[in-house]
Amino acid sequence: MRARPSGRPFQRGFTLIELIVAITIVAIASATVAVAVRDRADVQLEREALQLASVLETARAEARAASLDVRWVPDMGNDGGRYHLTGLPAPLVRRLGLERPWLGDTPIVEIQGAAANGRTLRLGPEPLIGAQRVTLIRGDHRITLATDGLRPFAITKGGA
Repeated sequence: MRARPSGRPFQRGFTLIELIVAITIVAIASATVAVAVRDRADVQLEREALQLASVLETARAEARAASLDVRWVPDMGNDGGRYHLTGLPAPLVRRLGLERPWLGDTPIVEIQGAAANGRTLRLGPEPLIGAQRVTLIRGDHRITLATDGLRPFAITKGGA
């Protein structure tokens, strides 16, 4: 080993700061790649579910406030790619923007629960509705919105 002018030998290697900077760069690069390769269909279906959860909760609140029997009816292939609500006055539905087209192709909709009859989702007028689930399926992708009857509709993990 060569000696420094001070008499101590040179040490080779990386400092702790250099290692931290290198690890940070690798972490940022891998996170960017992970976001970039996320399946576009999954992202679109998740946006679809979030929009639907918002619509369902707004309609549910209106049903409770006005004591109306409100139901959400998905597109069954003949509504031009839209879902709609029954039981709310049409001007209110238009003003609140509750009847919307699907963001992409019309998904297959599966409805389950005590207050659901398989084709519609009951949102009111009672403050507590039965536990219900809505599963949106598009191709190989599926996402489920669920409520226990008290909490708002939310995306459930794993789609189950």
